[in-house]
Amino acid sequence: MRRHPLLWKLAALQVSFCLLLTWLIWTWGLSVERSTYFLSQADQDYLARYAQQAEQAWRQAGAPGTEAFRRKLEHAEDTWAVLLGPHLQSLGTTALDAEEASHLTFMRKLDWPMSRRLQDELPYVSIEFPQHPENGRLVMQLPERLLPTGLTPWTHVITHGVAPTLLALLLGLAIYRQLVVPLNRLRDRADALRADDLDSPGLPLQERRDELGELAQAFEHMAGRLRQSLEQQRLLLRTLSHELRTPLARLRIAHDSDLPPAQLRERLEREVNDMQKLLEDTLDLAWMDTEQPQLPTEPVLMLSVWEALRQDICFESGWEPSRLPCSLGTDCRVQVHLDSLAQALENLMRNAIRHSPAGGRVSLDGWRDGDCWHLRLSDQGPGVAQADLERIFQPYQRLPDSGAGFGLGLAIARRAIELQGGRLWASNGHPGLCLHVLLPIGQECLES
Repeated sequence: MRRHPLLWKLAALQVSFCLLLTWLIWTWGLSVERSTYFLSQADQDYLARYAQQAEQAWRQAGAPGTEAFRRKLEHAEDTWAVLLGPHLQSLGTTALDAEEASHLTFMRKLDWPMSRRLQDELPYVSIEFPQHPENGRLVMQLPERLLPTGLTPWTHVITHGVAPTLLALLLGLAIYRQLVVPLNRLRDRADALRADDLDSPGLPLQERRDELGELAQAFEHMAGRLRQSLEQQRLLLRTLSHELRTPLARLRIAHDSDLPPAQLRERLEREVNDMQKLLEDTLDLAWMDTEQPQLPTEPVLMLSVWEALRQDICFESGWEPSRLPCSLGTDCRVQVHLDSLAQALENLMRNAIRHSPAGGRVSLDGWRDGDCWHLRLSDQGPGVAQADLERIFQPYQRLPDSGAGFGLGLAIARRAIELQGGRLWASNGHPGLCLHVLLPIGQECLES
């Protein structure tokens, strides 16, 4: 099942944003509320000292002292105050009237939020006696100067507008870095490809382990394919222009010469055949490189393919069949496209025969390698320099003293084998060159 790492990254960003916003509202919002609706600790201590003084006045002078303290407090703070007993009776000499008793309905403690009532009336604060709370309390209307300011319009703008906006900007910046910046780089890379700039540096996004990283890898793969196709086209034009120029020149020389008709016809036929072979091999290689065809496969007995090719090659080259031995048994079945495999193996055999000494042998052996067959074609020729073991599979590459040919046989063989899910590489033997072919084992063998 396909994973979606980018989806989880974006989901994590959104969840983090929601959690951060919730935390901000919960903690910072409560802090703002306390600072705007609750009394500060200094104000609470200030009012608590009035309760302490009221308790001292009541204990020392009774009702007259309590009444004197109440009047003094009302005058000092320009407010209303009363000292109440355990049953909400006045501890002073003046009893509460009905209006004053109504003030006791909405009393608040010091640590409660403070705000004006609906009638724009200041709140009433109840402060218990500090030493003996059960004996009474001081109730007073909060002085205007101590009333908290509450949430102002500017506070609302900051808490409900500026802060969420900043968080949203942070979320947008994170999404921009995760999505828009990589997409801009991909766009620049696409513009470079559109401008035929195939050699620009690769995208660093390939290291990302998400969908954008996969897209960057696809871009680079496409750029590599385009670069390879362009190089092959240039190589094709250079090689064809070079390789065709020589036989065409020989044709013109033969045409202008005084050769007898039989020799002229033989020369013309040989040059035409060479040009036809070059064009056919070039078109085959270009077709396999550009089309990447999906070839149908079937279980093929390698021994039968070798026997059929050996008969044709012995007939053409004059080799004895004993010089082309094969040690594979009837258990060697590979899952391949028969015609493509036969063409590839024929190219390998002809290349080996061309570089074999007089009386030399070209042999085929192999062994099981997991779910594949590892085949090895060995000759007794001079071999290849270690630095050229990979170069011999490049199109139109001919090593010194390689003899006739256009350098396409091994390139076509490798392309054909790779299209079937196999591999082809070379190594030096003792003596000669070893061509290694790795092919998937036949499906019927896997099932058994």
